[in-house]
Amino acid sequence: MKQPAYGFSTHVGNVRSHNEDSLRVLPELGLWMVADGMGGHKGGETASALAADFIVEKTRAGCPLEESIAQAHHVIKQASREGKGPEGMGTTVVALQINGDDYKIAWVGDCRAYLWNGKALKQLTKDHSYVQHLVDTGVISQTESASHPYQDVLVQALGAADIDDVNVDKLIYKLHRNEQILLCSDGLTKEVDNRGITKALALRLNEQEKVDYLVRAALANGGKDNITIALVSARDDAPVKMTAGDTQPILTEELIQAGFWGRLHAWLKRALGSFL
Repeated sequence: MKQPAYGFSTHVGNVRSHNEDSLRVLPELGLWMVADGMGGHKGGETASALAADFIVEKTRAGCPLEESIAQAHHVIKQASREGKGPEGMGTTVVALQINGDDYKIAWVGDCRAYLWNGKALKQLTKDHSYVQHLVDTGVISQTESASHPYQDVLVQALGAADIDDVNVDKLIYKLHRNEQILLCSDGLTKEVDNRGITKALALRLNEQEKVDYLVRAALANGGKDNITIALVSARDDAPVKMTAGDTQPILTEELIQAGFWGRLHAWLKRALGSFL
């Protein structure tokens, strides 16, 4: 089966001295993943790499994506206990797995996934953050959340010492022709809003060029954090999405009798006789 086209990039940004993000691109597994580490130099890098490598290993072995992510939480905690990384290290993660025309997205934290259908941008994931909780409970509006001082406070992250087991969110959909899925760390979304992302994805560029454009936009807007992006397109032979009012092609002898096509078929049958 033909593999989807994709582009990817990770950048340290304008301010940080090191990159705590991890990026994994394995089209042979149908797997793309962004992990955003926390815990300072070495801590964030170690946690995101541990999680990413473990999730790849478990996925390759056939473990469901969401279970691999849940288990990665304990791998990071154990590594910290064994002195393989500093205490308090952790990471957020979002992963995309494509199987035929179906795709699964699973995540913990505030790395995001978006769907671009050629006309509109839709955020697929919901941040596991304190600010998102305030929005969900009606304390603040979505607009107010963009400038809230506690944006970086997470309610879930892999490796968090005070969490016994993380709750991995997931969604499963079909990927349709001309659709693209964007995965990113918050180093992009803190610098480029939905309008800016939409502008980039609407450009007549290939996947890598769109990713590079988004990285440049984040850097131009400050680039205060590490920036990691993966953009994956549906295959050219993916099914076309049915919209409201669409119907499947009428092909059967029984259904062809209906409406205009039935009348046309009857007329052709009388006119051409035995040829039909």
